[in-house]
Amino acid sequence: MSAGAAPGTGGVFANVDGGEVLGGAEPLLYRPACPDDDEVIATIDGSFTSNSVFEVTATGEGFSICEKPVTPPLHKIFPVEDDDEERQDEDPSLTRTIVACAGEELCGFVKASFDPWNSRLTICDIEVSPNYRRRGVGRTLMSHAFDFARECGAGHVWLEVTNINAPAIRAYLRLGFTFCGLDVLLYEGTESAGERALFMSRRLP
Repeated sequence: MSAGAAPGTGGVFANVDGGEVLGGAEPLLYRPACPDDDEVIATIDGSFTSNSVFEVTATGEGFSICEKPVTPPLHKIFPVEDDDEERQDEDPSLTRTIVACAGEELCGFVKASFDPWNSRLTICDIEVSPNYRRRGVGRTLMSHAFDFARECGAGHVWLEVTNINAPAIRAYLRLGFTFCGLDVLLYEGTESAGERALFMSRRLP
């Protein structure tokens, strides 16, 4: 498995036990995940606190989005998901998970999946431990996902995000993503009921 370097990171620069170590923001290393990483990935704290949300108003012709402050700030903890069944159906050649490591500590990851029928790369999940946020880790992980997209021949990258995750939405906007869809019912019957699913996409050069 190979992947290009994130912009400005210097490319693949080492091998550890036969596995690639990708370029990244120092002093972190970025590499393809291995099965031994699964347990640690599941424990990464993806929760967030935000003093604003993206309020969504649906109309007969579409929807409008406006960022609005909330008081007090909201704190969101995502429920634990069991994706064992999903993994059984995955084609390993069409998925990739890249992890960010600070020494022996795994502090972030991005999981992406390619759909050949419409040449779309989906960001299935991306999380960074709280102590490593605002340090470019998420941007570098996403850059490696973009590299995988280009390797697969993807024409665009797509993701889903809840409307209350303003920090993530602002980060995606800075990365060139734009809003492309809304689902007001996706989270009904779940712990996230009442939230709105926003879809964002970005064309690849």
